[in-house]
Amino acid sequence: MSNENNNLSLYGWSDNLFRQKQISQFKDMSHGRIIVTHKTCYEVVAEDGVYLCELTGNMIYGRMPDEYPCTGDWVIFQPFDANKGIIVDTLPRERALYRKKNGTVADRQAIASYVDKAFIVQSLDDNFNVRRAERFIAQIMEENIKPVLVLNKADLGCDRQKIDEAIKHIARQFPVFITSIRQPQTILRLRESITKGETVVFVGSSGVGKSSLVNTLCGKSVLNTSDISLSTGKGRHTSTRREMVLVDGSGVLIDTPGVREFGLAIDNPDSLAEMFEISDYAESCRFSDCKHIDEPGCAVLEAVHNGTLDHKVYESYLKLKREAWHFSASEHEKRKKEKSFTKLVEEVKKRKANF
Repeated sequence: MSNENNNLSLYGWSDNLFRQKQISQFKDMSHGRIIVTHKTCYEVVAEDGVYLCELTGNMIYGRMPDEYPCTGDWVIFQPFDANKGIIVDTLPRERALYRKKNGTVADRQAIASYVDKAFIVQSLDDNFNVRRAERFIAQIMEENIKPVLVLNKADLGCDRQKIDEAIKHIARQFPVFITSIRQPQTILRLRESITKGETVVFVGSSGVGKSSLVNTLCGKSVLNTSDISLSTGKGRHTSTRREMVLVDGSGVLIDTPGVREFGLAIDNPDSLAEMFEISDYAESCRFSDCKHIDEPGCAVLEAVHNGTLDHKVYESYLKLKREAWHFSASEHEKRKKEKSFTKLVEEVKKRKANF
């Protein structure tokens, strides 16, 4: 681990975070931000260097898995030895990007926190999938993070007219960038969209060029990348961890491993209506509680029938809403169990204090 002076304001440290720290019982200890998440430890950037930190027993056994620290979290830690430390507390998590954990019904997995923007990266080849982009956007908006669609590898050649038609409903609401690391002007425009102190997370499938984009934005090789397969035209999976890097004179970027599945972890399924522009038509529905499925006088269905609302967009909305509703219902039951677990932990702590 390094010994160096770091300006934590470049990583997003603020007066509000300072006030949050003063509430903690560990307010006199060191603080920093998690820049790399490993399986059993974390790399934390602090004012005097980078520390390799582990969790206390209370942090491990007194919290639910989705409450464990993740890349981007601000933590309080106790340094020891040479640039090692023990994380004793985390500041309240804000603007955290989650996804449903694979193979579970209602378990969430934290990807990154204190995120201002999320760059949804797709490559302009067989990887391009507007339905997948909608899925990412839905989850990102749930957390009050600004979604940005980045269509990468523009040098491969594609049917731009077809692409523009497919994403027009996205482009009406969110920024869209067409990029290629072989076309510097496209990278410059993307970099100019990142402001000082801002945190940007990169999400997308494997091989779309997320790590290469991060390296190019930084102007140097800070992340490992793999060569493109000549037979498939696709990159091999390279990123295996969630890692944060600092862009000189700009913000911080978080690279994430490519994902094959991105399950929704949305608590409020009704929020999807705004993203899919359903709410624009819903105002004219006959019934205020219209579900937009088969109700009479539904303005949304009328828009689909007359072609004003793309039927593929409508079908995607219904699919994601069903998935979000299923997670929300399961999450409600899970939280009941978590409350019981939390009470048990508190009771154990009280009993220990009495001995």
